[in-house]
Amino acid sequence: MARVVETILPTTMVGSYPRPHWFTHQLRGRDIRVAFKEVQHEEAYNDAVATVVRDQEEAGLDIVTDGNMWYDDYVGSIGSFCWYMYERIPGFEAAREEHPSFVNQEASFGKAMFDDWGGVINSGPVKRGPIRLTDLYKIAKKSAHVPVKVSVGAGPINLAWHAYFQHYKNAKELSLALAPVFNAEMKELVAAGATYLQLEDLGAWMPLFSGDKNDYTWIKDCIAQTCDGVKAHIGWHFCFGNAWGNDLISGAFPQGYQTVLPHFFDTPGVNEFVLDYANRNMDGVDFLTNLPKDKMVQVGVLDVRSNAIESPATIAARIKKVIAAVPPDRVVLSTDCGMKPLARMVAKMKLHSLGEGARMVRKEVAGV
Repeated sequence: MARVVETILPTTMVGSYPRPHWFTHQLRGRDIRVAFKEVQHEEAYNDAVATVVRDQEEAGLDIVTDGNMWYDDYVGSIGSFCWYMYERIPGFEAAREEHPSFVNQEASFGKAMFDDWGGVINSGPVKRGPIRLTDLYKIAKKSAHVPVKVSVGAGPINLAWHAYFQHYKNAKELSLALAPVFNAEMKELVAAGATYLQLEDLGAWMPLFSGDKNDYTWIKDCIAQTCDGVKAHIGWHFCFGNAWGNDLISGAFPQGYQTVLPHFFDTPGVNEFVLDYANRNMDGVDFLTNLPKDKMVQVGVLDVRSNAIESPATIAARIKKVIAAVPPDRVVLSTDCGMKPLARMVAKMKLHSLGEGARMVRKEVAGV
């Protein structure tokens, strides 16, 4: 079980981060190699990545991300989580439709949120397009003085969840067709020097919505195919949703992790599970005593769905609940989800609390 850094209880954040207000350029579906022909866009993007990397390093994070500065300011605040991929993988239409899960349903909170996010038509066979995760990683790596974690996704099952099936007949068929696309992206990242990849795929929740326990089997197989032969430390992140900063899942499935994780503990290629706990004040974290001994966990101890800035002492208390369940050498400390919906000042101060809270516990645990 290889560690990305030697620091005990290392800190990171899940992925996205608020854009600096001066970074207003939007990709609007274009290949970055096309968009970045505009000098102002390329310079602004590079400067934005350098800025958010600096924010993380100044907060004391041991592992940084590029803040997903390649996310446009789309629906759901983090809608580019899916739409970046739909726009660059042939086989998907460009238009946002109403969400397939809520067609002809009466108005509700769920329908409003999911229709805002939107559905997409799968009209043809999928294949690898100009996703360019390696190009984006190289930009972040130039600015970082610590290891860079790469967000990969939304992943294959997640993308299939929002689709109308005009070519593939169902979510399973589309997901398995997408797995080689992501596998190729991940292998190219490793060849470029990436050592820590985080697969973003909320498809783990699908069996709870479908009610079909058989879905667990093919979902695990799809993730295994996605990770097959990728020689990196791979975390699998499935959060409770973060559209406009809202938790969309735990209200209906408060025991969600306890229900789904046992089906995925032995997923080949996955070294680490990336999980939200802070927004529920660490409720259920004791379940992680069941984590297999060959797996690590990246635990959210910072609530990104609130503007309230936790004190380092609050963060430290959450960390202690984690390490009561999982040994510190198998724990990475993180945010619950991406921070893009927050104000940048709030995000910066929250990360400082994360870094300081981790140092407090690290001193108690290891004397460092």
